[in-house]
Amino acid sequence: MLGLKRGTVALFPHSVEWEITAQKCIEHLNAILGAVAIDIQHIGSTSITGIKAKPIIDIVVGVRSFESVEPFVQNLEGNGFIFRIREDGNWLFACGDFEKDTRTHHIHFVIYGGKEWNDYIHFRDYLNAFSDKALLYEAEKIRLAGLYSTDRNAYCEEKGRVVQILLQEADDYFQKLDKLD
Repeated sequence: MLGLKRGTVALFPHSVEWEITAQKCIEHLNAILGAVAIDIQHIGSTSITGIKAKPIIDIVVGVRSFESVEPFVQNLEGNGFIFRIREDGNWLFACGDFEKDTRTHHIHFVIYGGKEWNDYIHFRDYLNAFSDKALLYEAEKIRLAGLYSTDRNAYCEEKGRVVQILLQEADDYFQKLDKLD
């Protein structure tokens, strides 16, 4: 299964199909964006092996500047990537069945090598490297999904607390690795 009604929370067991779907999306984005995309990666819970996740694929696109993306917005939207949010440091596009208010993909545009990029990549890589941390994260997600199945904003806000703790651990871990190089 792929997709979830906007605003709701439901978790599903990890599926290898998520990676296949993410790779197809990455290829499609590369074809649209060309050299504007420095790197495109599958992120979020669907990229963490073995844990339950909302069946929504998260992709991060690293770019040099948001100005370089502006000329591609209309083409992205014509290809089903609908521009949703423009925030400092993160532009969000969504895919899905908008008539049914269902989302299947979230595409995050961030500055390559910046804080947002590093946070997404470090979080994913840390949880994939340390299954005990991934399982801790999964347990919190399961608990919160039980409390907030119809309120994704509350779910995400509460989940943010454990994300920040794990993100700090991930940053510490990768800083130590960088010092060893």
